[in-house]
Amino acid sequence: MEEVVEIRWHGRGGQGAVLASRIAAGAAFLEGKWSQAFPFFGAERRGAPVTAFTRIGSSPIRLRSQIYEPDVLVLMDPMFLRMESAWRGVKPSTAVIVNAPHDLSGMPLPARVSRLAFVDATAISIELDLRVAGLPIPNSAMVGALVKGTGLFSLESAERAIRGILRRAADVNVQALRRAYEDTRVVDEPKFLEAPVHG
Repeated sequence: MEEVVEIRWHGRGGQGAVLASRIAAGAAFLEGKWSQAFPFFGAERRGAPVTAFTRIGSSPIRLRSQIYEPDVLVLMDPMFLRMESAWRGVKPSTAVIVNAPHDLSGMPLPARVSRLAFVDATAISIELDLRVAGLPIPNSAMVGALVKGTGLFSLESAERAIRGILRRAADVNVQALRRAYEDTRVVDEPKFLEAPVHG
């Protein structure tokens, strides 16, 4: 593992991006790694864009800034696939994890990246009735996709982190984690879209 791996999460308010970033950091911590997780809020309302950050390292992490050039980009809603702001700082070595309701294996991406992993985390959340105020919460499923797409920590550590953080709602979230891990598809060196994106 690199000295520090930086993960940037893009979600909409109510999708659980901040909690997902905490679960990832918790899973890494359980494996003896150093980690941190923190959010950045814009307009704090349901549906508004939310950004969260996770750092995982093999030694103490001194950085406290936002993540501008992510090693891993997690898009918790397909709307971010075409939002320029979500893709800022993405490098050819970046891995991208996407919640998408359709097959992305042949779809060109807005930036050259090393890997694409995608799963319909929203459908999994709906099927398991993981909702708040009637809206599906794909966060635990997206952690499962992150594990499948990166191997930064084990599925078992992610499950332990969920059980430690969520407690009463842990069982159904662990189901979502494991379902998404099984359903996630991974594409190495995906196609690159030459045309610009917007937003």
